[in-house]
Amino acid sequence: MNLSFFDQFTSPYLLGIPLILLSVLFPTLLFPTPNNRWVTNRLSTLQLWLLNLITKQLMIPLNKKGHKWALILTPLMILLLTINLLGLLPYTFTPTTQLSMNMALAFPLWLATLLTGLRNQPTTSLGHLLPEGTPTPLIPALIMIETASLLIRPLALGVRLTANLTAGHLLIQLIST
Repeated sequence: MNLSFFDQFTSPYLLGIPLILLSVLFPTLLFPTPNNRWVTNRLSTLQLWLLNLITKQLMIPLNKKGHKWALILTPLMILLLTINLLGLLPYTFTPTTQLSMNMALAFPLWLATLLTGLRNQPTTSLGHLLPEGTPTPLIPALIMIETASLLIRPLALGVRLTANLTAGHLLIQLIST
């Protein structure tokens, strides 16, 4: 079998089923299940304690108005944490090394922050398209450049994140061969 350096990043299959589905869905078994009682056993107590700890750590830097994002940010951070911890297990695949996964997470979050900024503070958000003290003849060109920069941002960040995640694995693979 002739393998290249990049074959380590392909999603593994078992009986024709991509194991990425199993690796993404399996950590959900670790999360608390809905129940009519607050605490049922030690495991649910530990799960609730961990969920509370992560939520507190996420919300410390935000002001009170930002706490409404806790329901979106906490599960997202737990998902990223569990997916990235999967990479520590032998013979497993970390989904965040794929550009498609990073772009699927980057684009909606970028769009949400952009639209929220435009809705809540439109003049401030649009003011970022033009640096202060710009000469009048350069204004149209700078607005087009800043708009292109704003639109390309999620793609650039997704590619950088993917490259940083795969660079370490590639380096280890190159050194080991």
